[in-house]
Amino acid sequence: MSQDIRDFVTPSCDLLALGEPTHATPVFAEIRNELFAQLVERGFRSIALETDRVAALAANDYVQDGTGTLDLAMSEGFSHAFGGVEANRRLIAWMREYNENRPPEERLTFHGFDTQTENTSAPSPRRYLEYARDFLGLDVDIAGPAGDDERWGREEAVLDAASSPGATADAYRLRAIAADLLTALRSRAPESDAWSRAEIHLMAGIDLLRYHRQCAEPLEPHERYMPLVAARDAFMARNLLDIRAAEAGRGRTLVFAHNLHLRRQASTMRVADTETSWFPAGALVAPLLGDRYTFVATSLGGSEDIALAEPEPDTYEGFLQKHVTTAWGLLPASDVPPASVRTDPTPRQGYFPLDQGMLNDADAILHVRR
Repeated sequence: MSQDIRDFVTPSCDLLALGEPTHATPVFAEIRNELFAQLVERGFRSIALETDRVAALAANDYVQDGTGTLDLAMSEGFSHAFGGVEANRRLIAWMREYNENRPPEERLTFHGFDTQTENTSAPSPRRYLEYARDFLGLDVDIAGPAGDDERWGREEAVLDAASSPGATADAYRLRAIAADLLTALRSRAPESDAWSRAEIHLMAGIDLLRYHRQCAEPLEPHERYMPLVAARDAFMARNLLDIRAAEAGRGRTLVFAHNLHLRRQASTMRVADTETSWFPAGALVAPLLGDRYTFVATSLGGSEDIALAEPEPDTYEGFLQKHVTTAWGLLPASDVPPASVRTDPTPRQGYFPLDQGMLNDADAILHVRR
């Protein structure tokens, strides 16, 4: 048992995936900060969180050279309410302090690798396409076919195919415009940060058009969620590969997200009373990276934050409670024997218990006692 993440980083690993079993308690983000500081000593130069990739550019501007303020980085640089997590604030502040007076090639970089979507909403692609158009200096009308942003962002546009703009003539016009913008962008040499930012915005707009097109499929309510969740993880996987391509010459990357996004095999969860299975980002990235991908899954014994009681002794978490003697610890996944899956967590707690499938996917387990 160890508290040194470096014990689990092989020489070949350049993308280390650290999961969390629930977003409802900040303890895993706090431990992540401690582990990232260790990893920086091992040649890691970037971190990617489960937050919108475009929004994260604002946080990285502050991390890199102090552009804006810490408050602005937290309010504009995160999505999915993660800007309000105190551990994230401490991470951004620490990264900025680390980068102070260091040359650009040694500075730490902050990335988001998620999309802008929630389970029941996705914004208009307009502003992302317009950003790329303006960078290219082209005279293309995007606001016209995009129309009112509200028609894309309302809940009905995701949940009701008839209310979705994703398969309208305007949407197909925007898809054609986006394809032309991508061709124009990639015909230019990617020699500047401005080019990279334009590409990130443009791919976000294209992803939103794809997502809204899926929303327009006339599926039954219980059939709607799987392809949407799968699409989100497919976008996340591509973002991770793009991030690694950008960081390859500088150092390794730590990615932090829910266990369900980072595991190597299919994930399953209940969405709107429907059992939904899909291939997450980890399952899409791991076969491409091979031994360059390492996955550390996490588990939790008990928690006052989410009113999670102590686990039964015969469960996976029960075994870990007995063998992790400090507040938290790391151990090889192969050291955890077969056990029962705990059944006491409730949906409100948002905790996904360990099972044998998760252990098979993981290289190591990080267990938090309380």
